[in-house]
Amino acid sequence: MKKILVIQNKRIGDVLIASVIAQNMKTVYPDSQIDYLVYDFTTGVIENNPYIDNIIAVNEKELKQFKFMRRLISRVKKQKYDIIFDPYSKLQSRIICYFSGAKMRIGFQKRGKNPWFKFYTHTVPLLEKKTHISGKAIEDRVNMFNTYFPLPENKIDYKPHIVLTEKEEQYNRLKKYDKPSIMLGVLGSTPQKSMPYQYIVNLIDHITTTYNINVLFNYSPHQKDDALSIYKQCKNKDNIIIDIYEDSIRGFITLMNKCELLVGNEGGIVHISKALDKPTFTIFSPYVLKEHWASFEDGKKHTSIHLLEEKPYLFDDLNVEERRKIEENPESLYQMLTPEMILNKLSPFLDLHLKRS
Repeated sequence: MKKILVIQNKRIGDVLIASVIAQNMKTVYPDSQIDYLVYDFTTGVIENNPYIDNIIAVNEKELKQFKFMRRLISRVKKQKYDIIFDPYSKLQSRIICYFSGAKMRIGFQKRGKNPWFKFYTHTVPLLEKKTHISGKAIEDRVNMFNTYFPLPENKIDYKPHIVLTEKEEQYNRLKKYDKPSIMLGVLGSTPQKSMPYQYIVNLIDHITTTYNINVLFNYSPHQKDDALSIYKQCKNKDNIIIDIYEDSIRGFITLMNKCELLVGNEGGIVHISKALDKPTFTIFSPYVLKEHWASFEDGKKHTSIHLLEEKPYLFDDLNVEERRKIEENPESLYQMLTPEMILNKLSPFLDLHLKRS
């Protein structure tokens, strides 16, 4: 029996996307044991996943401490893994790989870099550009296993899956409402991924006026005050369900499963909604590379908007350093992605999936 470890110590969306490694490696080695080492706050997206046998949950701060790292390396080494995949390649994950004792340690080779210290026994170059509708982030991870464990194209599963328990399927907090509900990701996972609040209010007012639906807000628990501030500025409060909120990943998953669709800033909730097979409209922050993270977009079920597509000339003369500064402070460019511009794409998407008032 092959023992396989995937180390993905990053955010929620990254962990969910990395689950494609497990579901495809189970096709290669059906009787294998596949474990995932992830941050403790991300485990919800891979719980109950039939392709993942064990989850090793670690605390992000502890992982940066020498004593904890030493204990973790010892724990990993005792498992005697045959294969380790390291999709994110942070310093901590590279060190764990190196001292794991695994005969096959697979990581990405970063462009233009040939490190003198070999953490991995096998490397895979990052793709130059996407060639599949799943998007470059997923395609890179598929390429990571497929380079050394090739599957026929018709056998590769590119789509991450979330599997609900029977109890989660029976979730009924929305049952008392007589209209369908949609989820609005009113705030991004970081300030840099959140569009201006007044723009959010304008979009909410348009949606609640135009369509026969109720809306729910999604935000992180620490963003509650900001979410309430947005709610107070909205016109049609009767169409906003503000008293239903789930503060855990599995809670959000069960709630999102009962919603018609998602409109939100790019982030983990978009990838969760797609894994639940819900239609999505994604608003990309100006600094996020759309070709990396826009997955399965067909203009109907899944679509999005990015300032780069609307006003490409704004990005033409930016050098690497200037592009990096956009991530630190994208506010001025976000101001240019106006509600009117967003609605030109959002309205046809909503008309396709919802009934007008």
